[in-house]
Amino acid sequence: MAKDNTALDVGRVVRVTVNLQPLAAARRSFGTLLILGDSDVIDQDERIRAYTSLDGVAADFGMTAPEYYAASLYYGQTPRPLNLMVGRWLSSALPAILKGGVLSSAEKVISLWTAVTNGGFTLNIGGAVVEITGLNFSLVTNLDGVASRINTALTSASAGAVVEYDGDRFSIKTNAAGADAVIGYASAPTTGEVTDISDKLKLTDGLALEPIPGADTETPAEAAARAAEMSSEWYGLMFAATAQVSDDDNIDAAGFIEGSSQSRIFGITSGDALMLEATVDTDVASQLKKLGYKRSFVQFSSKNPYAVASMFGRAFSVNFNANRSTITLKFKQEPGVVYEQINETRAQALAGKNANVYALYNTDQPILQECTMANGAFFDEIHGTDWLQNALQTELWNALYQSKTKIPQTNAGMNVLAAICKNVCLEGQNNGLIADQGIWNSDGFGELEREDTIPGFYVYYQNINEQAQSEREQRKATPIQVAVKLSGAIHWVDVIVDVNR
Repeated sequence: MAKDNTALDVGRVVRVTVNLQPLAAARRSFGTLLILGDSDVIDQDERIRAYTSLDGVAADFGMTAPEYYAASLYYGQTPRPLNLMVGRWLSSALPAILKGGVLSSAEKVISLWTAVTNGGFTLNIGGAVVEITGLNFSLVTNLDGVASRINTALTSASAGAVVEYDGDRFSIKTNAAGADAVIGYASAPTTGEVTDISDKLKLTDGLALEPIPGADTETPAEAAARAAEMSSEWYGLMFAATAQVSDDDNIDAAGFIEGSSQSRIFGITSGDALMLEATVDTDVASQLKKLGYKRSFVQFSSKNPYAVASMFGRAFSVNFNANRSTITLKFKQEPGVVYEQINETRAQALAGKNANVYALYNTDQPILQECTMANGAFFDEIHGTDWLQNALQTELWNALYQSKTKIPQTNAGMNVLAAICKNVCLEGQNNGLIADQGIWNSDGFGELEREDTIPGFYVYYQNINEQAQSEREQRKATPIQVAVKLSGAIHWVDVIVDVNR
């Protein structure tokens, strides 16, 4: 007997609603280095690739490219960092590019190509229509041979372009370079008796990628700005290129990093011997010190132009979520970098310029020293406080974003925000950035006074009932002030021994 579906819905009596909380915003990574180079691997449209191992870099760049050498130092550290990005610096003007679609295994079968004895296609290059005909592939043995035959035809037709096959796809690049260089899609030849191979090459509209216009030369600072525009994932930046980055260009790039709205760090390796002279102030380290830049790290190395990559590798292995994980870079090793053998005078000259060096000590052990930024601040302080700023910002945002109702504009609501700040500071104590306690040696606020002892941090906010009406009407919280005592690190030891007979 069929069931009678004439019945009341139980929802009239029991109503259940499931509210799924939106995902929280993720914190930034403070362990990703961007290496900007000029090898002809990444084009002006793609710009940046991400890697998690040296194998991936080697597969793309080979083992002789500057980008690979820098990456090998980065991944040569112990413990090994995870995330790396490699980007393109346009040290010279680039051509326009048309990338064909990826060929399937079936489409790569050579017999399909050798059957073509009078192939052709039409292409728009620099605004001029070029028609290629008479392509005979009957004797080719692979797709490289196909590309070679097409190149010969392009040259004969003075087409101003070259075709390449990379094992997966065909692409065509203009001989002309710069922003005025353009290329269009391939299409069928206008001559009826010619076999159309534009689809076969996958260079037609709908099969090929969108044509990439040429690009003008850019400065390192412009390359850094473009990389920042394209990705917010990287934190550290260095150059590893065939083209030499001048001191002036490094200083300009450092200026961009210093003023960027998102916190980042710029690393420079210099082999300039003038850095070893205390009386000289024209070298890159001296100039950056004069500018007071806190986001530039200069390392002297006469042996390796990419030495700073090793420093980044050690620094970016830090996991701020782990217990007692923060480090000082001083005393650390740089595997793959030959140490410097310098005397005390030259070491003092470098230290006076806030420049760093991987130097040999008379214990027969090399160490990285002094690990300061151009303004004299220690690297780990900048790295750690950047993490702290982002952690506070992200967690407060998530509190506002994920609240099912609202955080009230009351003291109770302020308590919620203050508690979040305290929890982040506790994370800072857990990873070792923030001290367990210390003497506050700065101006006070709230109940905190100079020379008070604090348990590592102090969080204060003004009673919201004292807030100006104009501020309240804008739905602002009262300012939250956080005092943080960094744990620091011991770099020097002085022992006095009194001997009595």
